[in-house]
Amino acid sequence: MSEDIKQIEGQPESAKRSRRVLLSSLLLVVLIAGSCVFGYEHFYGRFYEDTEDAYLDGDRVQIGSRITGTVVRINVDDGDYVEQGQVLVQLDPSDKIIALEQAEADLATAVRQVRGLFASVDNYRAQLETRKLQLQQAHSDFNRRRKLAVSGALSEEAMSHSRDALGEAENALTSARQQLNSTLALVEGTTIATHPAVQAASAGLHQAYINHARTHLVAPVSGYVAMRNVQPGSRVEPGQPLMAVVPLDQLWISANFKETQMRQMQIGQSVDVIADLYGDEVHYQGRIESLGVGTGGAFSLLPAQNASGNWIKIVQRVPVRIGLISAELQQHPLRIGMSTQVQVDLRQQGGEVLATMPHLQARYTTDVYEHLIKEAGLLAAQLIRDNSSGQSVSATTGVAQVP
Repeated sequence: MSEDIKQIEGQPESAKRSRRVLLSSLLLVVLIAGSCVFGYEHFYGRFYEDTEDAYLDGDRVQIGSRITGTVVRINVDDGDYVEQGQVLVQLDPSDKIIALEQAEADLATAVRQVRGLFASVDNYRAQLETRKLQLQQAHSDFNRRRKLAVSGALSEEAMSHSRDALGEAENALTSARQQLNSTLALVEGTTIATHPAVQAASAGLHQAYINHARTHLVAPVSGYVAMRNVQPGSRVEPGQPLMAVVPLDQLWISANFKETQMRQMQIGQSVDVIADLYGDEVHYQGRIESLGVGTGGAFSLLPAQNASGNWIKIVQRVPVRIGLISAELQQHPLRIGMSTQVQVDLRQQGGEVLATMPHLQARYTTDVYEHLIKEAGLLAAQLIRDNSSGQSVSATTGVAQVP
């Protein structure tokens, strides 16, 4: 020890001075670095939260059949771009064509049968009027013969025949009235088009037409095909996933922030996004759309059991959904599952942590199936017109029950 002290004391004054300058410089550097860190955190860092645990997510629109059938044609493959309404897969339509033709024949038959019912009403009404006249004639004959029988000019046998004829006329009138009423019960207050039998046949035609149209599987939205797992000749069942369509212009980011970072986050705050695909060269502008209602562990398939004796506290992460601008995605396309870095601007305060009002409008819609029911209705209306003998099908009977 004494030898070391002697050695230091023996060093020249310049070496001691250099050592003091070095230590002073090191201390100055530490102070400057600490000041920079403190200044960054105080003036900038505390207003932002960032994470690299963020990945792109999007809708995966599953394409499946609504009917049982055999695949005869596949028009797309993985990676192909498809427009909304484009036919993706075609099923064998043979049995559906037969069912549609049968439904058309059933509707035509129902219309003609209802036309017969309407014609029967007029026929039974005419018969009723005839029976009324016959009954009046029978009453007149009976009254005249009764006067003759009182004076002795007519035999009792002739009077009995007249009485029988009057009873038969009354029974015939009652029968005609009942036939008219029973027929009116089938058609009263309806038209040919609104008759229950025609409507039932029309509903069958609608279903047959839609089933036939469903042999063509169309894209509900525009996007890119993924996960195709169907082959020509495959037998498909209702609900079986055949492929997916991914609209890459409607992506969002699922960012997982530590629960300690969530204190000042609110819906609507702006987010700066950097995708690993493009690096710092491209920045996307996003916005917080929702904050998760639970941690990722709470909704996992096997939630953590913290009741064990060797429990160790682990900081949980909360999923945050960040919306992106479609125009930026079209200019610099991204893919589902890619990694991103997100930075939330916390200076924007005054928003909500959780939504307080229900969302009344639909977030996602498609209208590719709306035309089917309209086309089926036009076909049914045309068949009704063609089988109504050119007569108006909008006039009601307007006839009440005959008393």
